[in-house]
Amino acid sequence: MLRRLTIRDFVIVDRLELDFEAGFGALTGETGAGKSILLDALGLVLGDRADASAVRVGRERAEISAEFDLPPSAALRAWLDEQAIEVEDGALILRRVVEAGGRSRAWLNGSAVALNQLRELGEHLCDIHGQHAHHALLRGDAQRQLLDTHAGAAEAAAAVAAAYRQWQQARARREGAERDNAATARERELLGWQVDELAALAFDATEWAELNHEHGRLAHAAALMEGADEVLAALGEGDFAAAPLLGRLGVRIDALAAIDGELGAVSELLGSAAIQADEALHALRRYRERVDLDPQRLAEIEARIGAVTDMARKHRVAPEELPALLGQWRARLEELELGADPARLAAAETEARAAYEVCAQRLSALRAPAAAALSERISAAMQGLAMAGGRFEVALTEVAEGGAHGREEVEFRVAANPSQPLRPLARVASGGELSRIGLAIQVITSRDAATPTMIFDEVDVGVGGGVAEIVGRMLRELGRERQVLCVTHLPQVAACADWQWNIAKAERDGEVLSRVVVLDEGARVEEIARMLGGVNITATTRSHAAEMLGAAGAA
Repeated sequence: MLRRLTIRDFVIVDRLELDFEAGFGALTGETGAGKSILLDALGLVLGDRADASAVRVGRERAEISAEFDLPPSAALRAWLDEQAIEVEDGALILRRVVEAGGRSRAWLNGSAVALNQLRELGEHLCDIHGQHAHHALLRGDAQRQLLDTHAGAAEAAAAVAAAYRQWQQARARREGAERDNAATARERELLGWQVDELAALAFDATEWAELNHEHGRLAHAAALMEGADEVLAALGEGDFAAAPLLGRLGVRIDALAAIDGELGAVSELLGSAAIQADEALHALRRYRERVDLDPQRLAEIEARIGAVTDMARKHRVAPEELPALLGQWRARLEELELGADPARLAAAETEARAAYEVCAQRLSALRAPAAAALSERISAAMQGLAMAGGRFEVALTEVAEGGAHGREEVEFRVAANPSQPLRPLARVASGGELSRIGLAIQVITSRDAATPTMIFDEVDVGVGGGVAEIVGRMLRELGRERQVLCVTHLPQVAACADWQWNIAKAERDGEVLSRVVVLDEGARVEEIARMLGGVNITATTRSHAAEMLGAAGAA
């Protein structure tokens, strides 16, 4: 659950340190006081995108941190291990900084993380329902995703989508081969000839480097021989050749060093020079024996280089790119040869379709019981939301050949009263009915979620009176299983909360700031009386507020 939220210089908040409790908590206050700003701050630390407008005017940066208890979730622990995040004392501390220039940084337990990592973590910790969330339920894709999430079928749905794509790709290959058979045959013939020609060249990039090296040596053989002979003469031939001269000088200096030890260093240097000169002389003689004029080999290498260069120029690539080009041609030729075999393509398509059917049937087996159970539970919830006799159904309509989302279409249908037939939710629900049905769906499906904290941002818009009280009881009941936070304007809902905060604006040094007050029992009476009576709060209003709190506490 969420333990603490700390906010610095965010929008109209200067400094807030909020300690949260378990159960159902209500956040109340006048419109525009900043109730939703708290949820925006929490969303920011859970990975929402931010820009410079998040920073309070005149400040360099906004900073939000949140502390959560580590929930007993194997999936979350596996994710933390995968990200190499260490957890101490069972706490997860998230921190987000947004600079006035728009730059943003984030940390998790002291380690820098990316925004997508915060978002992935947030899915394990907190589930936020916005005030317009019920409108999303009018979309078919949202209805399908909600059912699949409720049924624990998200992975099965992804597998169906992947299998469907593979099936359609196999179908497209078969149909394309049938449609373009003549053109494919011409391309196959041309590629076959090109592959044979390039393969016959038997060329690889290693050979190209060796050819160029040997060609350079043979092309300059005369110069190499002449230079080697000249150095050999200077090093080892004649009375004044360098190598013998260094040897004689070394013998002479050794004799002198025996008389005066200060010449020892010179003796060592001359000895070393004599050894190196001698080694150079022997190495050069061995080299000279190998170097020779070989016009025939030079001609062979130049012919080979010419053949490779001509082939590279013909296909407009560098010589060293020819082996890769041959690999590409062979892969394309193999693909075309597969396309030339209709039976093989048809078999591949049949196999892909069979794999799709297996995945789709598995998904259908998960959806059917979940749809029936969800229909029953939401229909039951509607009875207490001023829709007595109303019915809700998650209809599964079979799709003939199946599709990317399975063998059936998912559609939410509703009848607001007993005299009406079931019809699509998007066509029959009024605004108030949609709000109530949407709230029932959110609360019921939230019970199946693994997230320990649920947040509802004015999801009770469009309800009132006795229905509002029932909504409050629903949230209070949900709060017995997990932490529930609700931004609300309804006193009936707030009265059902286990604890309540008031968010208000206050002016300080000419600046309007948002502040949060933790309400005790007496302050709760005053706040709920304000929500009931508006500006003029009377003793009767206070009495009514106290009665509402007492009734909610006894429920």
